[in-house]
Amino acid sequence: MNPMKLLVIEDDESLRNMLSEYLTIKGSQVDTAGDGITGLHLAVVNDYDALIIDLTLPGIDGLEITSKLRNEARKTTPILMLTGRGTLDDKLTGFSKGADDYLVKPFELEELFVRLHALCKRQSNSTIHQHELSVGDLTLNTETMEVYREKRRIELTSTNLRLLEVLMRKAPHVVKHAELERSLWGDNPPDSSSLRTHVHYLRDAIDKPFEGTMLNTVHGIGYRLSPTSAVTPDTTPSKTSHDRSTA
Repeated sequence: MNPMKLLVIEDDESLRNMLSEYLTIKGSQVDTAGDGITGLHLAVVNDYDALIIDLTLPGIDGLEITSKLRNEARKTTPILMLTGRGTLDDKLTGFSKGADDYLVKPFELEELFVRLHALCKRQSNSTIHQHELSVGDLTLNTETMEVYREKRRIELTSTNLRLLEVLMRKAPHVVKHAELERSLWGDNPPDSSSLRTHVHYLRDAIDKPFEGTMLNTVHGIGYRLSPTSAVTPDTTPSKTSHDRSTA
């Protein structure tokens, strides 16, 4: 894989410098910002392979930056959120705004690098052989990464785009939890609730505004995408530890 071009938005100067130095040593090209407004500007006007954004920032916080990038700038750049808050509710909020991964402070630099590498690799692999996938009235153009259902455009984060792509390529067959996690995060998946959380937000995007459920949970196995609903979907992500026997 080519060297990563990264943006670190972190107000803690010592941590910002440490991340920049470490990632540069690992071969990455790194830009930095110490506040939210500067970071948002850099993220909008430049193209990066991934963004590392602290949750708490002066100016505007990491959640607002993420929301503006996704909803206003239409940027699908993978976002790794850094935070001292590690509860499931905090993670759900971050994912709902468009974050792709979540790392709780303190963390190991090696883990951060592995997660960034997985995010960038997934993004680079998302342009594939077949340019348009379709399941029922749902379509995904794998060149432009545009998603439509009933001719209505659906905005998704880069993680949910990859998740949808895997499900569409396998449809209408069931895709097991482990296969989805491997497709999204390689051999280093985040905590066990992350997959279910991303499925929840993908379902909200592709099913909730429309009639007819396409994304279904096959309990104890995984998920499947089909033109018609044969299985009652989960509609609320669990706020307790993820149990593979019920997810």
